[in-house]
Amino acid sequence: MNIFETCGTISDLIHEGNDLSARNELIKLLDHHQKNKIPYSPLLNHLIREVGLYPYQDSQTSSWGDRFVYEVFKVNVGGKELTLHKEQSYLLRKLLDGENIAVSAPTSFGKSFVIDAFIAIKKPTNVVIIVPTIALTDETRRRLYKKFSAEYKIITTTDVSLGEKNILIFPQERAFYYIDKFETLDILIVDEFYKASSDYEDDRSGSLIKAILKLGQIANQKYYLAPNISAITDNVFTKDMTFEKLDFNTVCLEIFETYKEIGKDEEKKGEELLKIIIKTKTKSIIYAASYPQIKKVTNILLEGLPISKRQLLNDFSDWLTTNYDSNWELTNLIKRGVGIHNGQLHRSLAQIQIKVFEEQKGLDNIVTTSSIIEGVNTSAENVIIWRNKRSGSNAKLDSFTYKNIIGRGGRMFKHFIGKIYLLESPPTEEQSQLDIHFPDEILGDIDEVEYKDSLTRDQVQKIISLREEMYKIVGKADYKKLVKENIFQTDDVDFIKRTAIEMKESPHEWNGLSYLNSDDPETWTRLLTKIVRLKPEGWGLGRYSIVHAKFVAFVKILSDNWAKSIPELLDELDHHDIDIDSFFNLERIATFKLSSLVNEINILNKVILKNGVDVSPFVAKVSNAFLPPIVYELEEYGLPRMISKKIHRSRLIDLTDQSKNIHGVLDHFRNLGINRINTRQQFDQFDLYILRHFIDGITSDPTTRE
Repeated sequence: MNIFETCGTISDLIHEGNDLSARNELIKLLDHHQKNKIPYSPLLNHLIREVGLYPYQDSQTSSWGDRFVYEVFKVNVGGKELTLHKEQSYLLRKLLDGENIAVSAPTSFGKSFVIDAFIAIKKPTNVVIIVPTIALTDETRRRLYKKFSAEYKIITTTDVSLGEKNILIFPQERAFYYIDKFETLDILIVDEFYKASSDYEDDRSGSLIKAILKLGQIANQKYYLAPNISAITDNVFTKDMTFEKLDFNTVCLEIFETYKEIGKDEEKKGEELLKIIIKTKTKSIIYAASYPQIKKVTNILLEGLPISKRQLLNDFSDWLTTNYDSNWELTNLIKRGVGIHNGQLHRSLAQIQIKVFEEQKGLDNIVTTSSIIEGVNTSAENVIIWRNKRSGSNAKLDSFTYKNIIGRGGRMFKHFIGKIYLLESPPTEEQSQLDIHFPDEILGDIDEVEYKDSLTRDQVQKIISLREEMYKIVGKADYKKLVKENIFQTDDVDFIKRTAIEMKESPHEWNGLSYLNSDDPETWTRLLTKIVRLKPEGWGLGRYSIVHAKFVAFVKILSDNWAKSIPELLDELDHHDIDIDSFFNLERIATFKLSSLVNEINILNKVILKNGVDVSPFVAKVSNAFLPPIVYELEEYGLPRMISKKIHRSRLIDLTDQSKNIHGVLDHFRNLGINRINTRQQFDQFDLYILRHFIDGITSDPTTRE
C-alpha cells in the first residue's frame, strides 16, 4: 500500500463530500498501520480529524491544531476522560440540552459512552435504563458500577429499596415494580427500542410498550437507541422525540461472498467453514440461526478441530464435566476453543463463555442464534453467516437483522476491519421503517379516551367490552385497582378474562390450589396439569397431554434444585427423556411462564373466590427455579449456583437467609475478597477464575478485589 497516495485519495473523497467512503478508506489505512506497526504521521492524524474519528488520533504525533481538537472533544465518562468522535459529541450535546431523542446508529458507534458522559456531566437523580435481556443487564451494570457506584445505587432486581440517587437497569418486565416508586424520572433510556414493534419481537413487544408508556409519562427526558432504522412512522410512543439517523461507523466491514462458490452443497459449506476458522486464526462469531443448525455446525467443528492445549479451556471443560455433564456437547466443544450462545443456557454460563471468548487465550469461536447480537455487547474480527434465516424460524433474514449480525464484525481500537463471510446469500438491501402500534394483548391497561387517536375502532370496542366483563366478574373497584397497580405480569388480557370466567363459573375446579404450597411435590400434580393446559402451547415440548405431563414431572424434579446437583437432577430427568438441553429450556419456561401464570391465577383467586388461599410462596419458589432467591439473583451477577452452594456450605455466607437482600450479600462478598473466600480450599482453578470475574464485576476499586 502506498500510504501517501492513499492519503491523497482520502483527501479527495473528503472534498467531494463522500464522508462514508473517506472514513472507510481511512479505517483501512489505520488497519495497515496497526498490522505493520507504522507510527502515525501528522498527515494521517489530520485526516482522522477531518473525518471526525477523533479518538483514533495519536496525540504524540499530531500537529498542535489536531491535538487541540483531540483535547476539546474529551469528556468525563465516569471516573476518566475519553475523546468522543464527532457524532457522539453531537448526540451528547443534544441530550445535555434536554432534548428527547430516538437515535439509530451502527453497532460500532459507541452509544454507551454517550450515556456514561451524560450521567457524569448532568448528574441526574434517577435514571432508568431498559435493556432487552438479563445478560445485557449485567453487562451494563458492570460498566456503570465501576464508574458511578460511589454516587449512585445501581439496581437491577425488583426487591431493592431506592437510594438518594439511583440508576436502575433491567429488562422491561421488571420496570413495572418501580413505576409507582417515582414521582418523576430524570431520564428514561431504552436500548434496542425497535423491539417495541411486533415486526421484530413477537413475545415481549407488548411489555416493552407498556413500560415505555408508563415510565415515559413520568420521565423528564427520553433517549431511545437502536441500530439500522431508516425512519419511524408517526406513533404515540415517540411523538415528542427527535429521530436522529447517524450512519457513522468506527470500523469497516469487508464482505466475502463465499456462498457463490459453494452453491447448495452442504458438504462443501462445512469444509469452507473449517477452512475460514483454521486459516484466519482469530475470533469468530458463527451465526447458525436455529438449534438444529447449531447442532450441525458444532458437529462439523467437533470433527474438524483439534483439542486445544490451552489450560484455561481444559479447566473450563473439566468444570463442565463436574457441574453439568461429561457427555454434553458443550463440554467437548470447549476443549476445541468453541462455545455456544443461546437464550436458554443458564445466564451465568452464557456470561462465563463471553468472558472466556474475550480472553486472548480463551475461546476462538462462538456458535450462536441471534441471542448474542440482541443481548451481549461483544464482537469479533470475523462474523460467519452459516444460515440466512431468522432465529428459530424458517423465514429469510431481513435486511435489518442481517445488518445487526454483521455489525458484530470488527471492534474499535482492536480490529479496524471486520471480516464477514457469507456461506449463504444475504437479503436484499431495504430500508427499515419502524412501525409501533398497540398490540391487542395489552389493551386491558390502555385508556381508550387518552389514546383514541392511536387505537383502531375494534380495539376501542375491545377495551370497553373487556372492562365491562371484568367489572361483572371481579367487581369495578377491584379491577380498577389491579390495573392501576400493574399487578398482572402477563400481557395476555384474553387469558386473564378466560381464566376469570372459568373461576367464577366453576369454582370447584380450583379446589386444592393451596396444595401448591405443600413441600410434597406429588400433591401439585392435578393443579399444575390444569394450569399448564390453560395455555396448551409454549411449554418447550409440544402441545399434547403427554407432553404436559412431562413438563409437570420436570417441575416436580426441579423442586430439588438446591438439594441436588445438576448431574443428579439429569439422572432423574433421563427417565422422562429430558436431556441437558431440554433442562435449560424447561427451567427457563418454568421460571418465567409458569410462575407468571400461577401468579395471575393467585390474584384472580383472591378477588373472585376470596377463600383465603395465597400461593405466592409457590410463585416465589418457581420464579427462582427452586433455588434460594439470593442464589438465583447471584447468577445474574455471574456467580453459578454450584459455586454459591460451596460458599454456603463453607459457612462463609448464609445464602438461604430470607432476611438478606442482594445488596447486603454483595457487600459481604466485597468485604471477604477473593483471598478470604479461597481460604476454605474448596475451589478448583476454574471456580476461582469465575469468582475473580464475579468479584471484579461488583467492585469499583481494584485494590479491594483481592
